[in-house]
Amino acid sequence: MTDEQREEGSREDIAELSHDPWHQSSAVREYFGESYPRVERFALMLADQGVLRGLIGPREIGRLWERHILNSAAVAPFLREGTIVDVGSGAGLPGMVVAAMLPERRVVLVEPMERRTTWLYEAARECGIDNVTVVRGRAEEVRDVVEADAITARAVAPIDRLVKWCAPLLADGGEMALLKGRSAPEELERAKYVLRKFGLTGSVESAPTLPELEPTTVVRLRQGS
Repeated sequence: MTDEQREEGSREDIAELSHDPWHQSSAVREYFGESYPRVERFALMLADQGVLRGLIGPREIGRLWERHILNSAAVAPFLREGTIVDVGSGAGLPGMVVAAMLPERRVVLVEPMERRTTWLYEAARECGIDNVTVVRGRAEEVRDVVEADAITARAVAPIDRLVKWCAPLLADGGEMALLKGRSAPEELERAKYVLRKFGLTGSVESAPTLPELEPTTVVRLRQGS
């Protein structure tokens, strides 16, 4: 692909974002408040480069705010105080959105693929999201350098596998808040033996954003009974 073709593709993707009914809407601006400029800049970067860099599919741009940005934002109220770790951060969802919303918190983005860590570095710099640390590796490989008060993940793996990989990263009293779909109760039930092994209890929570949108589902995992 030539530079001209890449540039043309980027222009088309940005134009597609304009068809998203939530892009630059007053409701979204009000929801994000002071963090909106950082979140919007990240959304624009993702629309501009996400497809070319294999971060999102081309059909996702026209629904970027609802399916990805607001969906990621829904987890923020469930993240306890302290260091937040986003495991398998990929495109920066939800970690980059959370970091933009909570600039006073340290957010660690754990991602094994080099091209995605490069993207995360660039996006954090260009969007002015300076409370982010990017760590390359899998969750099970970074236990000596990462400790989390709150762990989140989106579209990474089933709950039982996430717990095996991520529970050793939790500080005392730490929690996990995982973005999941409608099958979350069944997935949580299948993970009950793994949860017991790691001393975790789980619950399924409704995580609303805008009144017009269906709430996101968050699975909360806490230490102790």
